[in-house]
Amino acid sequence: MDFFGIFSSKSASKEVAKERLKLILIHDRADLSPELLQNIKEEIMMVISKYADIDKEELEIKMTSTEEQEGNSPALIASIPIKKMKKRR
Repeated sequence: MDFFGIFSSKSASKEVAKERLKLILIHDRADLSPELLQNIKEEIMMVISKYADIDKEELEIKMTSTEEQEGNSPALIASIPIKKMKKRR
C-alpha cells in the first residue's frame, strides 16, 4: 500500500482548488463578466484579423494576475495562433 501516494493526491487537489480560487478572485477584482470577456475576445479577433489570418478555434483569452509592488493585479492573457500574415499594400 502506498501511503505517500495518498498525501500527494490530496496535495494535488489542494493546488487545483487554490488555483481555481485565485482565478475567481482575479475575475472579481477585474470586475469582468463572462459576457464582457467574450466581447473583448471578439474585438481582439476583429482587429488582428485585419493583419493576419488567425485560428479562431484555438484562440484563448483568459484573466490571470501579475505581481506588482502593491500586490497582485489582474492581467489579460491572449494566445492567438497566426496561420499567416496578410500582405500589406
